[in-house]
Amino acid sequence: MPLLDNLRLDTRLRTAHTLSWAAAQAKDHPSRLLHYPWRYNPYPTYQRLRAQGPFTTSKLGFRTANTHQAVHALLRGRDFGVQHPDTRGALPEQFDVVDLSFLMQDPPEHTRLRKLARPAFSPRHMSEYETQITKITHELLDTATARGDFDLMRDFAHPLPIAVISRLLGIPEADDAEFVDIGHTIGGALDGAQSASHLRRIQHATAQLDRLFERLVAQRRTHPRGDVVSTLVNHLDDGDLTATELQTMCRLLLVAGFETTVNLIGNGVMALLRHRQQWHHLVAEPTLAENAVEEILRYDSPVQMTTRWVHNDTTVQGQPLTRGSYAMCLIGSANRDPERFTHPDRFDITRPDASDHLSFSSGAHYCLGAPLARLEGRIALRALAERLPHLHPTARPTRRPTTVLRALATFPVTTGTRQRWEPTG
Repeated sequence: MPLLDNLRLDTRLRTAHTLSWAAAQAKDHPSRLLHYPWRYNPYPTYQRLRAQGPFTTSKLGFRTANTHQAVHALLRGRDFGVQHPDTRGALPEQFDVVDLSFLMQDPPEHTRLRKLARPAFSPRHMSEYETQITKITHELLDTATARGDFDLMRDFAHPLPIAVISRLLGIPEADDAEFVDIGHTIGGALDGAQSASHLRRIQHATAQLDRLFERLVAQRRTHPRGDVVSTLVNHLDDGDLTATELQTMCRLLLVAGFETTVNLIGNGVMALLRHRQQWHHLVAEPTLAENAVEEILRYDSPVQMTTRWVHNDTTVQGQPLTRGSYAMCLIGSANRDPERFTHPDRFDITRPDASDHLSFSSGAHYCLGAPLARLEGRIALRALAERLPHLHPTARPTRRPTTVLRALATFPVTTGTRQRWEPTG
C-alpha cells in the first residue's frame, strides 16, 4: 500500500476511533463496547442496553440487538443476512480485510460451499476425532504438569485446537507454532483493521496461510490422504470449487476451529476457578464436563457479537427494521438475558437449559464446527478435572485487546497448592 494511502487510512481510522471514544465518554453504551475499560467486562453494559429495550441505536448511527429474542430473530430469520441486500460483499474498508469463505456469504453461495465442508464434521468423523483429541490432550498435560507451574493458554488452550485442526486438515505438526500466530492475527481481524500497519500484518498472515495451503493442495493432488484438504482437492478437480474458494474455506476452518475452542477452554477454566464450588463439583463428577461446556458458552461466549443486514422491511419485538440497515447482534448479551435464563449472571454447570445459548449462532449460519468445539471442550475440561483437581491460578489472567472475540492472552496456573492467587471477581 503506497505511503499516501497508508496515511489516509490511518487518518480515517483515527477519526472513527476518536468519534466512538467521545460517544463512549458521553454514555453511549453501544460505543462503550468498543473501548477499554468497558470491553474488559462488557456484561454491565449489556445489562444497561437490555434495559433500553430489544434494540438500541448508537449516537454514531449503528444499532445493537440486545435481547435473546431479538438476537435469535436476526440470526435465524430469512429477512436477514451477512451481506448488504443491494451491494453484496460490501463492507466498511476497515472490516473488508480477510475473506472467510461462506461465513461471509448468503445463500445460494453459502449453501453450496457449506455443503462441501459439512462432511468433515459428521458424527462418524467426530467419533474418529475423539481418540486423537484425547491423546493430544493428555500429551499436552503430561508436558505442562511436569513443570508444576504453566500457562494454561500457551501450554494447553492454544496448542490443543491447533493440533486438532491441523490433523483434520492434514497440516504437518511442524507448522503448528506458526499456525498459532497466524490464527491470532487473522482472528483479531474480526474487529477490523486498527491501523495501516495492523492491516499489513493481517495481509501478511493471510498470505502466509495461503502459501501453506497452496503447498498442501499440490501435495494432496499427487499424494491424497483421508483429510479435509484431500476431499476439497477432489471437489476442485471436479469443478465444484474454485482454487480461491478452496483457499478461503481452509482459512475459515483454521480460524473458526482455533479461536472458538481456545477461548472456550480459557474462559471456561477461568470461570470454574473463580467459582471454586463449581470446580469442585466438576472434579467430583467429571461427567458434568459436557454440560459445563454449554454453561461456559452461555456465561462467557468466545464470540460476543456478529452483524446482520436487513434484507426486507420487517418488525422484531415491535421494532421496525428497514431494508439496507444493519444491527450488531450482541450474543454475549442474549446469553445473559433474564427473560430467557433464570439468574443469568450465575455460573452453574448443572443449569438444565444452558445449551439454549446463541454462542454458535443460529439458522443458516449455525457454526459448522460446533460439534468439534464441544468435543474438544468436553475432553479438555474432563482431563483437567480428573488430573489436576488442585489447579489454581498463580496470577491474574490477561486479556487480548479484542471486542468480537472474548479471549485471554495469558493464564498462569499451578497444579499444586502453593503460589496461589485468589481472584476477587
